[in-house]
Amino acid sequence: MEVSNYLDIVYEYLTVYGMKVVAAIVILIIGRWVARGISNLIKRVMRKSNTDPTLVSFVGNLSYVALLVFVVIAALNQLGIQTASFIAVVGAAGLAIGLALQGSLANFAAGVLMIIFKPFKAEDFIEGAGVAGVVEKIQIFTTQLKTPDNKTIIVPNAKLMGDNITNYTMKGTRRVDFVFGIGYDDDIDKARQVIERIINEDERVLKDPAPMVAVSELGDSSVNFTARAWTSAGDYWSFYFDTTEKVKKQFDAEGISIPFPQRDVHVYEHKE
Repeated sequence: MEVSNYLDIVYEYLTVYGMKVVAAIVILIIGRWVARGISNLIKRVMRKSNTDPTLVSFVGNLSYVALLVFVVIAALNQLGIQTASFIAVVGAAGLAIGLALQGSLANFAAGVLMIIFKPFKAEDFIEGAGVAGVVEKIQIFTTQLKTPDNKTIIVPNAKLMGDNITNYTMKGTRRVDFVFGIGYDDDIDKARQVIERIINEDERVLKDPAPMVAVSELGDSSVNFTARAWTSAGDYWSFYFDTTEKVKKQFDAEGISIPFPQRDVHVYEHKE
């Protein structure tokens, strides 16, 4: 075969496939650049939301790989290669992986929902999934809590998001409730004044909403006062413990009794 014939064949192939190859290369280059840009954009948005760095990296890389797969399929399709079977293989592999990792994927999806809805953040004190503690880390698949007695609890995200979540920190303030009982022979007005004075003199108590002290129950052994005051969430327990101690000491100083449950027992003698 003469050289001219080889050149004709090469020219024919370049004519038929040359533009397709160039188009496929352009799709790969531009598609890769777009995929990287979208991935970086997702990472920036997540970082502005103060998302855990590990989760930022994972989601960013996952989005890049997923977009790159679509770019490769588009490039192959431009070359005239049938991609239906390739897509079917990728889909089957994805289904198999999804079934094998359905628990992990559920935890990952729950982690994504945490990012979107933000039911809590690091340093919040929450209760959920049967446990309570301060949020230390929100990771890809789990959330790490620290209990008040310094234990670490690692909760799967799916379990946490599938249950009721009580966030004690989100609002910034909390209402502290007390119940103080006095004897039926004690002066009600005097006891109320003692409780009100102790609460109002405490700098941790907020003025709005105003504290409230009222007789709430005539119990079996005592007249019960309910006292309510608002403090910042961080002062809740210190204020609760200090006020309980102050009221007891002041009641003792003022001669106000705190009765304990009593029961009168009557014994009848039966004569036969």
